Parts: sequence; C-alpha cells; structure tokens
Amino acid sequence: MEVESTPLINQSDSKCFVIFLTCMAALGGLLFGYDTGIVSGSMLLIKDDFQLSSVWQEAIVSATIGAAAIFALISGTLVDKLGRKVVIMLASFVFTVGAVVMAVSPTDTKEVLLVGRLIVGAGIGFASMSVPVYIAEAAPTNIRGSLVTMNQLFITIGILLSSIVAGAFSTDKENGWRYMLGLAAVPSVIQFFGFFFLPESPRWLIAKRREKEARSALERIRGSGDVTLELNHIQQSVREMEEENKYNFFQAFLLIWKTQPVRRALLVGCLLQLFGQLSGINTVIYYSGTILRMSGFPSDLAIWLVCIPFAVNFLFTFIGIYAVERAGRRILTLASFIGIIVALIVLGLGFWFSDKHSPTIAHHLDNSSICHTKYLSCSTCIKDDNCGFCWEKDHPDTSGFCLHVNKDNPERYADPGVNSSTHYNESLCNQTNYHTKHYGWANDFCPTDYSWMAVLGLALFVMSFAPGLGPNPWTINSEIYPLWARGTGISIATAVNWVANLGVSFSFLTLLEAITPYGTFFLYSGISFVGMITLFCLLPETKNKSLEEIEILFMTEEYRVRRNSQRQCTVQRRDVEQME
Repeated sequence: MEVESTPLINQSDSKCFVIFLTCMAALGGLLFGYDTGIVSGSMLLIKDDFQLSSVWQEAIVSATIGAAAIFALISGTLVDKLGRKVVIMLASFVFTVGAVVMAVSPTDTKEVLLVGRLIVGAGIGFASMSVPVYIAEAAPTNIRGSLVTMNQLFITIGILLSSIVAGAFSTDKENGWRYMLGLAAVPSVIQFFGFFFLPESPRWLIAKRREKEARSALERIRGSGDVTLELNHIQQSVREMEEENKYNFFQAFLLIWKTQPVRRALLVGCLLQLFGQLSGINTVIYYSGTILRMSGFPSDLAIWLVCIPFAVNFLFTFIGIYAVERAGRRILTLASFIGIIVALIVLGLGFWFSDKHSPTIAHHLDNSSICHTKYLSCSTCIKDDNCGFCWEKDHPDTSGFCLHVNKDNPERYADPGVNSSTHYNESLCNQTNYHTKHYGWANDFCPTDYSWMAVLGLALFVMSFAPGLGPNPWTINSEIYPLWARGTGISIATAVNWVANLGVSFSFLTLLEAITPYGTFFLYSGISFVGMITLFCLLPETKNKSLEEIEILFMTEEYRVRRNSQRQCTVQRRDVEQME
C-alpha cells in the first residue's frame, strides 16, 4: 500500500514521551558509569577495612569488567529472545541486588564484596547491550542520533556522580564505602518500576510477528494513530536485516577472513579498541583515587579531587559529539593519541620527580625494628606494608620517621616496640586523623611538591581521550563493515575492548609495584605511541563515505584489480547471454 505523506510524529507530547523513555532507559548507562567509577573513591576506604592486598584490589575492580564482558555476550541473545524491555528490567534488578550485596558485605569476608561486584558486572553487561538498542528502535529517525548519544552522556554523568557521592561520604571511615556502593540501588529501583509503564520496542514486536502489539506501542510512542507508513518501513527493515543475517557467527567470521578488505577493516576496528584500552583509560576511571593518593594527597582530599578528571570527561564528551562530523574520525583519533601521550608523560614525570626528591629518614629510633633501622627515605619506607612515614610539616625534607603501621587502622601510627625512654614522642603521629598540627602521617604516599602534576596529568588525559579515542572506536566500527559482516565485526571488536579492559585493570597495581608508578605511566605512553603510529598507517578517513567507498579504502591494489576484472567478466558474460 502506497502512502503519499509522512505521518506527523513530532508532536510536542510525543517528543516529551520519547525523551522521558530515553532518559529512563539511559539510567542503565548512568548505573554503568556509577558502578565503574565509584570503585575509585570507595577503594581508598575498602582496602583498609578489608586489609586488601594489591591482587585483591585488582580482583575487586576487575570482577565487574569480567562479568560485564561475559553477560554482554549473553544479553545479545536475550534481547532477541525476551525483548529489549525485559532485559533492561533484568539489568536494573541485577544492579539492585549487586548494590545491596556490596553494601552489607562483612569486613571479615571479602569474598562477599567480590560476589557483589560480579553481580553488578552482570547488570552492566545486560545494560550495555540492551539500552542503546532500545533507544535506537524507539526514537524517531530525525532525532535518533541525538537520543542514542544520551546513553554515552549518562555514562559520563554516572562516573561524575560517583565521584561526588564518594567525596560526600569520605569522612565516614567506617561505613562510608557502604553508602557509596549501596546508593546505586536507588536509580536501578526507579528504572525497574518505571519500565512497567513503558512499551516494548516496536521493531522487536514486528520481528516476533506481533504486529498488533507493535502498532499499539508505536502509536503510544509517537502520540499519533497514523503510524502505518512507519510500520511498513519497520517491516521492510526487519526483512532486510533477516537477509543480512543469513550467516551465523562462524560462517560470517570465515567469510570475513577470506575477504581482504573486510579482514583489514576488522583488524583496524580491533586495533582501535585495543589501543584505546591499553592507553590506560580505565586506570583513570577505576584507580584515579589511588593515583592521587600515591601522588601525595590524603584520602579525604584525593576522593574529592577525583571530581576534576571525571568532570572534564563529562564536559569534553560534548566536544567529541560536535567534532566527529566536522574534524573527521582519523584526525580526531590521532590528535587524541597525541594528547594522551603528553598526559601520560606528565603523570610519569610527576611520580619520577616525587621519587627522586623523596624525604629522607632523618631520625632512626634505637631498636631492632626494620621500619626504624632499614629504610633511608620515605619512598622505600612506604613500599613496606608494615611501615609508614611520619614527618615534621615545617621541615619535610629533613625530618622524618619510618614507623610501624597499625593494621586495624593504617591511617594511624602504632608501634609497641617504641619504649618510653626514647627521644621520640610517639603521640605525635598516634592520632585518629592523618595529621596533627605539626606532624603528618602516611602509610602509602610521601609528602611532595609535585602532587599537582598528577591532577594535571589526569585532567589532560580525559581531556584528550573523551572527544577522540573514547567514542571513535565505536563510531568507526559501526561504519567500516559491509552489512553482512557488521554484527560479527562489531562483536569481535567489542570482545577485544573488554579483554583489554580486563587486562589493564587487573595488572595496574601489580605494575605499580613491579616497575614503579612512573615506569607504569611511561609504559602506557610508549604503548600509546605505538598505537598512534600503527593507526596513522592503517586508519583511513571514513567521514561522509558510503559503504562501497569505505570498502574500497581497505582494498589492496591487487584485490581491487582482481575484483574489477571479475566484474568485467561478469558483465561480458551477461552481454553474451543477452545476445544469445
């Protein structure tokens, strides 16, 4: 049936409903951002309460990523079988359960906290797949791009919100981390009950041959009874998609491998995701509080300073949305690498200067304690988990003690080995706070004049990453594959992203101990430099290119000649058949 006019779908009520629907769905993105970002601030308190080793800290952080990777793959099947709405509600339910489990975790059973992080990771996996699909399928065509980007925007809002919440509860040393982790249940509960009143995706209903329900859902979303034309378009699109998906994953992968330009496109797509993660972005998201703490800021201040890189990340996301269609994918990606390399060098130099100018141990107490007798500087003292540094604030470079740490409260000095006859007054550092009026105490950082370089480096890093290497791997992967290979190509590139993410987050603290903080950031800068050179050689500009033009960009000269020859033979054969 032909329809000459397009139905009116941009009514004000309809637009408000679509925006409400998008925001309700994008709460999944907010939870994604919050639960990945909150670990940065909460870990400063959790590691002391649970007395976590570096390996356990990495496990608590990385558990969420590993679970998210697995459940993102599972959700790909679930969104097709159960529907987009059901999977989003499942994600919000899982988020709620995970938040409650983490909030009530007993401090003598760190395994419970780990289970909570795994559950939250499952929620992230479900949300990361279902939310963008639901928004894209419910949004009107003319504002679809803007509404889909709201999910990414909500992720950055969630990350920023996590830093604010962490700062607000940072003074509660006993239960602050419980509130930080448990508050994630609030938006997830709102989303769960809110979705009872929202429709299923009309596109999914059409794919399931439930046309009557699809019409009702579309009429509700559009605020109009005249949706026949759009329904017809959806039905045609579903039929085309079924034709495009005639290959299963393994068949498509084999065909990709045999097709030179698509194989090269997949290589570029995977390298974009790989180097995006190996630049160290998630050390900033997951460990920024730890980085700032190591750079010389006390925990109370480090938690609040995390807001700076997270706020920059939020703001510069808008630049990426604006610039990607104007500057182009290639130049924005390469410029992003340059900024990231500079930022990592700034971070590395800050820790190098701090280490080289570490305060000396000017006072040694007369007993057999290793803390008192073995170490010569603050940087060597704090590397021992049993020791901490007490310094005179007015003379940090010339006066300091290496003392035993109170295992029940590492932010306090406690050394039963110090006898009352010593010339040192043990009450100077034996306080519930980090410092007294004249003395400071730290068990995992040294006082330094270079702390500002960590804040600057983190801010420069997200300032460079957010507009370029953050969104561009996803944008480029969505447009470099032919239709028959798009789902498989994006799935493989996404898997590379999750695996690299997991590897970086699980190795960061180990690298800090093995090659020092400055060595770790110099390593990331070196990897980023390799990534920049590699993509400079391989990444073409895809802006304003059709699928056919993009395919040509990835072809070798030999393949192009062979393809043209085959096409000429096909045309000649057709001409001969027509003449006969």
